[in-house]
Parts: sequence; C-alpha cells; structure tokens
Amino acid sequence: MKAVLSREPGGPDTLVLADAPEPAVGAGQVLLDVRACGVNFPDSLIIVDKYQFRPRRPFAPGGEVSGVVAALGEGVTGLQVGDRVIGATVWGGMAERVALPASKCTPMPDSMPFDEAAVFLFTYGTSYHALKDRADLKAGETLLVLGAAGGVGIAAVEIGKARGARVIAAASSQEKVDFACAHGADAGIVYPTGELDRETSKKLSNAFKDACGADGADVIYDAVGGPYAEPALRAIARNGRYLVVGFPAGIPKIPLNLPLLKSCQIVGVFWAGFAEADPAADALNNRELVDLYVRGAVRPRISARFPMEKAGEAISKLEQRQVMGKVVVMVG
Repeated sequence: MKAVLSREPGGPDTLVLADAPEPAVGAGQVLLDVRACGVNFPDSLIIVDKYQFRPRRPFAPGGEVSGVVAALGEGVTGLQVGDRVIGATVWGGMAERVALPASKCTPMPDSMPFDEAAVFLFTYGTSYHALKDRADLKAGETLLVLGAAGGVGIAAVEIGKARGARVIAAASSQEKVDFACAHGADAGIVYPTGELDRETSKKLSNAFKDACGADGADVIYDAVGGPYAEPALRAIARNGRYLVVGFPAGIPKIPLNLPLLKSCQIVGVFWAGFAEADPAADALNNRELVDLYVRGAVRPRISARFPMEKAGEAISKLEQRQVMGKVVVMVG
C-alpha cells in the first residue's frame, strides 16, 4: 500500500509518499480502507518529535480517518465488512489502509460524506468534551472563543450555539472573525498578531470585556495560548471557567493572582487522554455529536482538499495558520 511516511524528524517537507507494508489486524481490531484523513495541528508536532506520543519510524501522520471496514479481527462485534466508519488513530491515518481498535470506530451517518467525516471527531470531539464535560457550558452563558476560525475554534462556536450560549469569536483578522460569525458567532473581535507589550495587552483585555459584557465571559475557550491568554483571563466572569486547549502561539505564563481574584477555574482539556481513560463516555459524546450533525446543528467547514502526494503541503498550510475551518487529505 502507499503511505505518507516520516522517516526522520523534520518539517512537512521531509514527508515522502512511499510503499509500506499493509498492517496486520489483531484481536479486537478492524482494518480500514481509508478514504480521507483529517489534518490537525498535532500532525505538525508529531513529525518533529514534539507531541505527547513518539511512534517508531517510519510512520504516517494522521490522527483521524474515514473509511470502509475491509476486515475484522478476532472478537470484533457490532461492525461488519463494508461498514462506513470514522476512526481515531492518533497517527497512521495518511495511508491507504490502517488497523485500529474497533472501539475507536464510530459509524458514519448515511448523509455524511467521507471528507467531512475525516475532519469531524478530532475537532468536534475536543470542543464537545471541553464545553460539555470540562466547562459544563449552560444556555444563556457567554462563551469567548480564541482562534475561532480554526478547526477546534469553529467547532466550539457551533457547539456553543447548540448549547444555547452567547458566543463571542476572537481571531487574528476580520476575515476570520467574519467566517466565525457566518457560522453562528453572535459577535467578534480582532486581536493583534505578534508579541503584545503591556499597553497593547491591557487594551486587548478591555476589548474582550467590552465584547463579552459587564459580567465578563462565563467560559473562555483558548485554543491559541501565547500572549493572548492573560488579557483573555482578565476578562473572565466571577466563577468563570478558562479552558486550556492548545498553544500554537506558545505556552503562556499566567499570574496566579488572577484566578484568586476572579474566583475562576483554569481547566485543562486533553481529549485524547479523556477518550483513553473513559472510552464509554467518549463513545457517548461521539454519538451525541453525530446526532447534532444529522440535525444540522454542526457541520465541518473544509477549506482545502489535498491528494496524498501533497500531504506535506496540507500540514504546512495548517502550521502557518493559513486555514479557516479544516484541511483534509483525500486517500481512496
């Protein structure tokens, strides 16, 4: 089979499309004929050995796929050859075939195409876990989303609206804010790029407060980090929940007097760890997300599709923050 391989640590330009052995199917596993593979920020980290997991090389990046069940391992029930499923792989998805535990497969609704399925669970799973399990976002609350035009960000916007929240979208350009507002956000704010001096940081915090209202944001979804974390936290409501989702702008340093003064919580969000520790709760979340999709409350926005031979370009585009919504590599 063909696979996009990382043979040595390096950027997207080091990936090669090459022949690879077909994976063996163990007990409790299924073999998928991959149709599409979603591209996510961890793909840019795992190929340079900066992700939580370091697979043995050569390996294919790609943490989520859609495809058709080609074979069943011993003991697998509830799936049949020919079923259309979404698979969570962590890595290995940018290949024509992948073997993974049957428990990591979610049946696709008939109305869902393979490209949308391949970019569904990673971002929507992260945001749903964040807003449902970690923040307990309630109807009528105010949600501020940083990085609102990215994959997890736009998912948070949609899920926040589905849960009845007032959603404020924050992003680095008016185009991105407009994109988020077109997909459900009630209002938006453009934040400056690059490092922020003290005065600019203070102005940004005031802008967040103005956008969120006098009481501040009940929940802040931070998928950006870096210099934006502190001014956002200063705009949180009393008893608010600050969700730590990702750090593409760098790992922030938070003055711990702020949570004390605000009586707020800083809450970590690691969807992969949650899914591993509580697979039954994750499976329930996935079923609820599929129901939201079928009802039309959420739908992935795909900005670009790439063939396998241009998978490195797809990762690079995401890494350089040139994406609104999602990017997908088409495989089969």
